[in-house]
Amino acid sequence: MMTKLRPYVHTFLKEASKLFEMYIYTMGERPYALEMAKLLDPADIYFNSRIIAQGDCTQKHQKGLDVVLGQESAVVILDDTEAVWSKHKDNLILMERYHFFASSCKQFGFNCKSLSELQSDESDTEGALASVLKRLQQIHTLFFDAERKDSLEDWDVRLVMKTLRKQVLKGCNVVFTRVFPTNFPAEHHSLWKMAEKLGATCCNEIDPSVTHVVSMDAGTDKSRWAVQEKKFLVHPRWIEASNYMWQKQPEENFPVSQAKK
Repeated sequence: MMTKLRPYVHTFLKEASKLFEMYIYTMGERPYALEMAKLLDPADIYFNSRIIAQGDCTQKHQKGLDVVLGQESAVVILDDTEAVWSKHKDNLILMERYHFFASSCKQFGFNCKSLSELQSDESDTEGALASVLKRLQQIHTLFFDAERKDSLEDWDVRLVMKTLRKQVLKGCNVVFTRVFPTNFPAEHHSLWKMAEKLGATCCNEIDPSVTHVVSMDAGTDKSRWAVQEKKFLVHPRWIEASNYMWQKQPEENFPVSQAKK
């Protein structure tokens, strides 16, 4: 097995360890977990024996905080798979997968070139780990705010995370077109729910209050309306990227092309 460490990982671990007690938690077997720990933390500074592997899980195909020494209200999770945290989604910061090798793209069904094939890599200063470190620092500061008047037992990091997440797309009024399957209830779609969690207001019809039209096809009536009315016309990846980065992304980086007939 070949493993490539994500850019900025050593700085990330050093800075995050100043604020958090850190665990490795993997659905892999323990020998794999121990090898990854040696790569990430060769001096055994950050994790010590706090390594949780598949055999430690108490529910099949699921990760749980019942094997973590800490209150759920004070735990922040970083993971690239939401489905394994069905009971703890409010604690989760979803990370974008790091597809450096072509085999990784194929394994997860991505029909695109890997970073190695593009002879590129994530930025140290603007990549996923640098971005999430800023969020962790922000969460820590707000959680331990010296001006808080409530008692320590009432402090809950999930409420802090919810508040921060709601700021990402605050003020954005979003309409979707050619994104959801026909006859699918829009409000039940994961993108609609994601946009609302990020603070956006979602609606089905266009009106002057709409700020963004999210589309897979620049040729739809709503897409053309957005261009005509000088509203933002963006690809659904704009919402997904904002969710990963916990920051509204530049709309011009997510253009919409006309669907092929």
